[in-house]
Amino acid sequence: MKNLLTVFLLGGLMWAAACSPDAGEPVADTGEPRADTDHTHILDTVEYSSEAMLSEDNPFSKPSSLPFEAPDFKSISEKHYQPAMEAGMAQQMEEIEAIAGNPEPPTFENTIVAMEHSGELLTRVQRVFFNMTSSHTNEKIQEIQSEMAPKFSDHSDNIRLNSDLFGRIETLYEQKEDLGLDEASEKLLKDTHRQFVRAGALLDEEEQKRIREINSELSSLTTEFQEKLLAMTSERAVIIEDESDLEGLSSDRIAAAREAAADRDHEGKYLLSITNTTRVPILTSLKDRDVRRRVWEASANRGTGENDGIDTRPMVLRLAELRAERAQLLGYENYAEYAIDPQTAETPGNVLDMLTDLIPSVRANTEREAEMIRQKMLEDGIDDEVMPWDWEYYAERVRESEYDIDDEEVRPYFELNRVLEDGVFYTMNRLYGISFEERFDLPVYHEDVRVFNVYDEDGEQLGLFYADYFERDSKRGGAWMSSFVGQSHLHDKKPVIVNVLNISRPAEGEPALISFDNVTTLFHEMGHGVHGLFSDVKYPSQAMTSVPRDFVEFPSTFEEDWAIHPEVLANYAIHYETGEQIPEDLLDRVIAAREFNQGFETQEYLAATMIDMEWHTLPPDEIPDDVIAFENQAMAKYDLDYKPVPPRYKSPYFAHIFSGGYSANYYAYIWSEVLAADAFEYIQERGGLTRENGDHYRETILSRGGSREAMDLYLDFRGEEPGVEALLRRRGLEVKP
Repeated sequence: MKNLLTVFLLGGLMWAAACSPDAGEPVADTGEPRADTDHTHILDTVEYSSEAMLSEDNPFSKPSSLPFEAPDFKSISEKHYQPAMEAGMAQQMEEIEAIAGNPEPPTFENTIVAMEHSGELLTRVQRVFFNMTSSHTNEKIQEIQSEMAPKFSDHSDNIRLNSDLFGRIETLYEQKEDLGLDEASEKLLKDTHRQFVRAGALLDEEEQKRIREINSELSSLTTEFQEKLLAMTSERAVIIEDESDLEGLSSDRIAAAREAAADRDHEGKYLLSITNTTRVPILTSLKDRDVRRRVWEASANRGTGENDGIDTRPMVLRLAELRAERAQLLGYENYAEYAIDPQTAETPGNVLDMLTDLIPSVRANTEREAEMIRQKMLEDGIDDEVMPWDWEYYAERVRESEYDIDDEEVRPYFELNRVLEDGVFYTMNRLYGISFEERFDLPVYHEDVRVFNVYDEDGEQLGLFYADYFERDSKRGGAWMSSFVGQSHLHDKKPVIVNVLNISRPAEGEPALISFDNVTTLFHEMGHGVHGLFSDVKYPSQAMTSVPRDFVEFPSTFEEDWAIHPEVLANYAIHYETGEQIPEDLLDRVIAAREFNQGFETQEYLAATMIDMEWHTLPPDEIPDDVIAFENQAMAKYDLDYKPVPPRYKSPYFAHIFSGGYSANYYAYIWSEVLAADAFEYIQERGGLTRENGDHYRETILSRGGSREAMDLYLDFRGEEPGVEALLRRRGLEVKP
């Protein structure tokens, strides 16, 4: 349930994929009550105690008066969060007790729908607070987050382990075939019952006590892990003394590095920041091999206590142990089995079958790419084995020679604002008929944030879209979508969506020229964005991206490929100085070059995925002592122990699985990509970039949220289940006999 869901996002990371989604045909809602339904709203009779009341001068005490209830950041300060969250929890518990203690027999309306209405205040404040913990945090917010994390855990357990409440849900679940529910309502009932069972509602008192202890410790650990990652982002950087060591970087990048160093009190020097993944984008340009090594090692050795003293490895071991114990208490063999059970993949075996089937072809492609890279190194007089810090630089040299592409030749055609407006927004208009209009009257949480009205073709406003694209020390790494307000017809709310990226800030007065990776990320996150903006469902719990984790990345990945669609590229790839369109031959080379280096791209992802699976298939009594040794063993087990291609994330800074919502679910990206690749090919067969195609996709997938089973949605859209062939073609990987 969306109102309850925010309670369960204990780490506060409301990533695009940190929601659980699904989609389906809408159920017509005439507004007429069914004869067998009690429409008395049980919460209308709740009188809140003084403990549950919140001072009226707290901006969270009532819905924002701004359009679409957008947060009033002019009025919100750190002092408002904790009182509002504590009052919100108290209010919701009184609402839950009223539902659980209702003397009337349980009905769908007085139990399940009443629960959907509960927690309004808590949801309102948590949506803002958790966005701030990721997008623009500070010491005070981190203190609040640390203090509140175990309280949120207790609150969640107090709801889902409430025996009277579960008794009502259980009664309805047993009667589900006789309740006359529409498809979305029946699914909501089934999902609610499953969530309570998975939380431990069927366990005995002693087992539930242990579940509570585990949940409390997990919430504190994931919060601490997130805080340490943010500290790494602030602390981990390479300081360069001499500009000559930056040979290969463009003048605007050097200027930005100089400004970044000055911002951290290193006047006259140059700062190269470390991003969230093991590889660092700037390695594609740095000519000095030793500088590249320093940058790569600063990234790859994060969280081990080296240099900055931040060691997350003990937390990794404890998190794995606690998750394994909880899974076994709940009747699962391991945590992966628990985590994958509600996903479309269903079992760890299905995941591993798909992933291991890919490895031989991927490894063969990676080794062919490595030989091309070694040849380029020999041309530079380096007769040495290919090292991880060599790969990005020489892969770019191969790209230049094989496809005649120079990154510095391409970047002037990718100016951020033009990519956004003439690329992303243009594509959304061509596919779905929507338009974006920037507005400047709404308060924002940081000066970098932009706000847009989003209009449907008929002029009706769908909601608001916030864009926060530049990196800063107060923001965690990566890119994600989240929301300040969720859509639901039950509450008559429209969505307020935010996309967050970490694009390097240009020097003062310079244009924001971005890499093609960042171009693709803009399209990807807008895929999550329209999944939220087009939501058209009744219940908050089924809105927007509330689908299975291994389905939620499908809409976002689907939008990526429009970035290289010839019509779209020609519209936004305009030289920022001359205004000239990207030359056709360069455009062709950019598109062709997309398939290069896919062995590396896929192998580093698979390596991280297998690390995730290995951690989460361990029983609690087999947790290792050495994090790095365990990783190495996992790589060898799956023939992924290839020195030049390390995992995309190593365990000490693997935010997705140790502080986010992807534990035992990191496979979801490639699982979703199977759907996305198949769907994109299907759309091209039907005419490509047309409103007819966009409307069909919007109607069958994007608008349905979690109101139907995910694969039923895909079958509505496509007419058949997907195969992996389109994925292999998308990545340019040959199928190994």
